[in-house]
Amino acid sequence: MLDWQAVFIDRDGTIGGTGHFIHPRDFVLYQGSQESIQRLKKAGLKVFAFTNQTRISRGEATEEEFKSQFKTYGFDDSFICPHEKHEGCNCRKPSPEMLFAAAEKYGLDLSRCVVIGDVGDADMLAAHSAGAKKVLVRMGKGERSLNIDRDKWKNIEPDLIANDINEAVKWILEGRS
Repeated sequence: MLDWQAVFIDRDGTIGGTGHFIHPRDFVLYQGSQESIQRLKKAGLKVFAFTNQTRISRGEATEEEFKSQFKTYGFDDSFICPHEKHEGCNCRKPSPEMLFAAAEKYGLDLSRCVVIGDVGDADMLAAHSAGAKKVLVRMGKGERSLNIDRDKWKNIEPDLIANDINEAVKWILEGRS
């Protein structure tokens, strides 16, 4: 039996896209992403989208378009920060507030949850602050996070550096902690 309760997955650069905004209608998943999400669910884990989407506040997309997209992919729920950096919200990654909101809503122990993302100074910092396991994927902005931007999160070590979401999910399902 797996010890994990839930997996939080970033969107852009983690399950598809380029690491930059792509409207939900034009977004394309990486090969195997859909199957990996389904494998987590089949194993009995809750799977949540966990994403900053500033284009919502700019009127370039709606939160409902993102939520609908995530539902189509099989996510159990989605936690989305629609704000710009300068808006001073408390939900924008690297803040762990979206993780805390999910924990409260679903009765989760975040130390038994995993965050998968491609940005060290957002996804990994949020996971670390919440006490969740941290998996950085090399896709999207992952290589940049590891090499160019490493100083922005230098005191944090991922629990796993995976080539992609498929490798991350394999690690999770093997029950490593």
